Amino acid sequence: MTKPIAPALIIIDMINDFQFKEGALLAEKADHLTVPINALRAYFHHHHHPVIYVNDHYNLWQANLYKIIDYCSNDISDKVIQKIQPRDDEYFLIKPKHSGFFGTALNTLLNQLNIDTLYLAGIAGNICVLFTANDAYMREYQLVVPENCIASNCDEDNQYALLMMNQVLKANIDPISEDNYNISGKFPS
Repeated sequence: MTKPIAPALIIIDMINDFQFKEGALLAEKADHLTVPINALRAYFHHHHHPVIYVNDHYNLWQANLYKIIDYCSNDISDKVIQKIQPRDDEYFLIKPKHSGFFGTALNTLLNQLNIDTLYLAGIAGNICVLFTANDAYMREYQLVVPENCIASNCDEDNQYALLMMNQVLKANIDPISEDNYNISGKFPS
């Protein structure tokens, strides 16, 4: 008997060294994202649905979470990494480019897990989240991209990315709150 179709939470590039122009600004925004993302994560765990991290590999080319965390750890990134790092029962994939689908096993994993809906969270909203959403849409996944679960260096760019994901990719962008996880209909009672 096959599993029923279910959602998955995809957390994008939150294990990050923030060693780039405006990296400290994005780190501060990422720190604020940890609260709603972790609330959503807890909800997914409570309902036994997968949480999948898709992260830049920083030229390490080994899908070893701990090597990537060690590489990314510094005074700017540590508070974010400590709050959001993957648990042992979560999936962790590395990606070579912006999209979580490009050059990764993400689509194969989602197919094996019988996933039809993706909840996207992470950074940067206007690049890696947007590119992942675009590739997910082309693969006919339903999309939910809570506006308070993504951030970009520039707030205007982030808002534009949300607008594109909502209007073009048909993503639900309603924010996540304690009272509204936008997922109750996807989970059995």
